[in-house]
Amino acid sequence: MEITPSIRPIEILLIEDNPGDVRLAREALKDGKVLNALNVVEDGVEAMAYLRRQGKYAEAAQPDLILLDLNLPRKDGRQVLEEIKTDDGLKQIPVVILTTSRAEEDILQAYRHWANCYISKPVELEQFLSVVRAAGNFWLSIVRLPAKERHNV
Repeated sequence: MEITPSIRPIEILLIEDNPGDVRLAREALKDGKVLNALNVVEDGVEAMAYLRRQGKYAEAAQPDLILLDLNLPRKDGRQVLEEIKTDDGLKQIPVVILTTSRAEEDILQAYRHWANCYISKPVELEQFLSVVRAAGNFWLSIVRLPAKERHNV
């Protein structure tokens, strides 16, 4: 008898405070080719609590991929990126910046803090959906992500 290994969804953490963008990201990712579980936090403080499994996030799944907005309440996305990439237990998780900012300084700073890629959110609905789908397909279908046990905290 052949045993098929269970297929585990790719865990995605979306750090985004705009409910409309959260809804669109959910819609774009649900149509993806790869089974994924999208978890959402709305600010930088919650993001770090989630990633460090603190408080109400003690049982949270460690993400395989992080989608990070830069303009967040309480703790800015730039600070979140820096904290993630300087934390030995988190730094190998790919971080995709998904933000409205097209500022060259934000792009440079993101890459200086080891963002894996920087995507400016398009204004038009269909373009936004297309960009999130493309990013999802790339990171979930093409890229090989580290095994879970390599980045547990």
